[in-house]
Amino acid sequence: MKAIMGYNVCKSLAIYEGLAHNMSPPNYNTLYEIIEGQAGYFTARQAGEAGYSWERLSYYAKTGRFQRVSHGIYRLVHFPSSPFEDLYISWLRTGLDSVISHESALSIYDLSDIIPSEIHITVPRTASRRRRGIRLHTNRLKPEDVTWREGLKVTTVPRTIADVAATGLAKEFVHQAIQQAIQRGLTDRDALLEMASRRGGRPSRLIAEALAEER
Repeated sequence: MKAIMGYNVCKSLAIYEGLAHNMSPPNYNTLYEIIEGQAGYFTARQAGEAGYSWERLSYYAKTGRFQRVSHGIYRLVHFPSSPFEDLYISWLRTGLDSVISHESALSIYDLSDIIPSEIHITVPRTASRRRRGIRLHTNRLKPEDVTWREGLKVTTVPRTIADVAATGLAKEFVHQAIQQAIQRGLTDRDALLEMASRRGGRPSRLIAEALAEER
């Protein structure tokens, strides 16, 4: 198990287990494997799968080992921070089947100068649509439209560009995102043209215009 910034997380978790010797031992290695891929965040359900009871979570939150950041969502206090903390929290709030998308996906890829005013997440059609501070989309996603970046499930670059074009993002930002994505090797003309063919309408038109400017 790796040490992060001089802080051995697993060793510390082991110490915390000793502090709560009157509780049945959870599997802190399993919990750390989850935490490591989620910027230090985890859900109560994930903790439960690693053997952490509600009582134990409450104990660690009260003693400062874990930070309760939202209903049912916790963070290991000493885990290094991430520039996408708000996205991790929102993603866990909406469920692991949800996907960071639209302008929020652009921010993960660092494409265009757009600064999202809200967090965009695409969720299954059966998911609840009431999430404060989060704009939910229920567009159907194919498996090839989804990837992982920075430990987050996110729409691919072509899908992200098509989505923001479809929902009305200003033309200059769409063109900028396309040009930057190609220049940085995040996608290519063929993938964008295929997505344009799939989506049609405004996404197809803006993609074609941006690619024409690249010639």
